[in-house]
Amino acid sequence: MDYIDLRSDTVTQPTPAMRAAMAAAPVGDDVFGDDPTVNRLQEMAAEKVGKEAGLFIPSGTMGNLIALLVHCGRGDEAILGARAHTVLYEGGGISYLGGIHSRQVMEQPDGSLALEDIEALIRPEDVHQPATRLVSIENTHNRCGGTFQTPGYIRSLAEFAHARGLVVHMDGARLFNAAVAQGVDPRDLTGPVDSVTFCLSKGLCAPVGSVLCGSRAFIARARHIRKHLGGGMRQAGVIAAAGIVALESMIARLAEDHTRAKNLAEGLSEIPHIHLDGMPPTNMVFFNLADSVPLTVEQIEAQMQERGILVHATGKRRFRLVTHYWVDDAAVEKTVDAFKALLA
Repeated sequence: MDYIDLRSDTVTQPTPAMRAAMAAAPVGDDVFGDDPTVNRLQEMAAEKVGKEAGLFIPSGTMGNLIALLVHCGRGDEAILGARAHTVLYEGGGISYLGGIHSRQVMEQPDGSLALEDIEALIRPEDVHQPATRLVSIENTHNRCGGTFQTPGYIRSLAEFAHARGLVVHMDGARLFNAAVAQGVDPRDLTGPVDSVTFCLSKGLCAPVGSVLCGSRAFIARARHIRKHLGGGMRQAGVIAAAGIVALESMIARLAEDHTRAKNLAEGLSEIPHIHLDGMPPTNMVFFNLADSVPLTVEQIEAQMQERGILVHATGKRRFRLVTHYWVDDAAVEKTVDAFKALLA
């Protein structure tokens, strides 16, 4: 069965154009730096986000880890949102592998970190305490509903951090969703930060990979750490080719995913037993089930699958549905109808 898969935008498969590009990609040994397709992708990625250089990496998790390992030493401290992907879903890698202490602040509803909250967490110079080195933000913010950070906020945050001797890293896994949703150039969001990573394998549809971007000196050090972590790849142009297609042709169309997410949310909002978080700012729809619904989320997942729709619960009464390239208007309509029938 061909399922409508709303569990995540990580389920996207490469487009026909990507498969053709992968098959035809010229390759070399990327550890030696001579894979022409990887080099082109890295240059394109750096230009897109207004940085000097880029590094192709297997995953966004590795990108965030590398960035913090470059910026922080063992025993240093990084300030992150309490619901950030790095805190919740990256295995504690910054502590396990980097000896980096995380200090967490609860995000504002829009996913931002209040400057006064950051100020309160910055450590004074004291032999008894770790040294505060970095602030990390997420854009878009997954667990805050796919919310985005604005150019104005990012400029303010970077100016605030830099004035206090801190660097700023952006987990921009869905950076281009944030840019498209606001109608701004991605560089307006990334220019003020010191490093940024973004995923090719979510809404941009490439089968694998992310790119980490920053200054040339930062990327030179990041390349060493990528090797330490086992992320050095050989003829990686085969997969980098899909990333080039993604950057060339898949960014502007993210607006379609956002529109379909809003249409999905509007349809679900008409179902009495569904309590919607609100209209989605990007491509994620979050909602809770009313206490009156007798079914468990596991039962709903199973019964929706029987109807040809894959959904994912994020809590005992909570769901997240994510639109992407492979979810069309008919899929949205079918999903709404299936929830109506199931919760009738």
